[in-house]
Amino acid sequence: MHKLHLWLFAGMCVVTAQASAGLFSDDEARAQIEQLEVRITQLEKTSIKLEEANKQQTGSMLDLLTQIESLNQELRRLRGQNEELEHNLLDAKNRQKDFYVDLDTRMRHFEAAEAAVQSSTAQKATDKTVVEDNAAVESSAYEVVYAYYKAANYQKVLESSRDFIIKYPDSSRLPNVHYLMGDAYFSLDDFKKSIASYQVVVSKFETSPNVADAWLNIAACQQQLKDVAAAKKTLKLLIAKYPDSKAAKKAKQRLAALK
Repeated sequence: MHKLHLWLFAGMCVVTAQASAGLFSDDEARAQIEQLEVRITQLEKTSIKLEEANKQQTGSMLDLLTQIESLNQELRRLRGQNEELEHNLLDAKNRQKDFYVDLDTRMRHFEAAEAAVQSSTAQKATDKTVVEDNAAVESSAYEVVYAYYKAANYQKVLESSRDFIIKYPDSSRLPNVHYLMGDAYFSLDDFKKSIASYQVVVSKFETSPNVADAWLNIAACQQQLKDVAAAKKTLKLLIAKYPDSKAAKKAKQRLAALK
């Protein structure tokens, strides 16, 4: 009987131990499941962040590609402008070359005509021939002055004008030459000498069509020299002497602006 109790007690212990062992295994499994769920949750969050980062990166790449395409278009446009500027520069160089070739031709003609005049004089040509040759030389000399003026080479305008005045002191073109000298000095910011040249026109060549404009330009020089009182006086004189001229209309506008 005692042995039977012992066997029963031993069996109960075994069953209790097995039950305890089974219960322990279930808790461990639950803990592992909970850990897995936490890990899964973390991975899902990480996946979402990666997707968002990928979307942002994709958007940035698209923006970058758009900027690159825009820069390429701008580069193509600038290259086109550069080609056009190079073409225009080449045209300008060709025109300048043609101008100086033409000017050189005129100078040669002028020199040849002058040599012809000297030769004719030496050979005692008729008075009529000498007069015609002189007129041709004078015309060529004036063309040289005016060609330099059109080319905006103002130093050459002054040099060729002085030479013209010395060689042809009685020329009918002197008013124009002095007027061009006034413009040349004005463009070189030498306003006092500009006034002196224009004053030759208004004092010695009163019948010249350039007189009214010369007065207007004298007033402009006086303004540049900050002599406003003198400029006003000159403008009033111009309006009084040449009231119907285009220069007088401009003078009225400038006079109103000076008040």
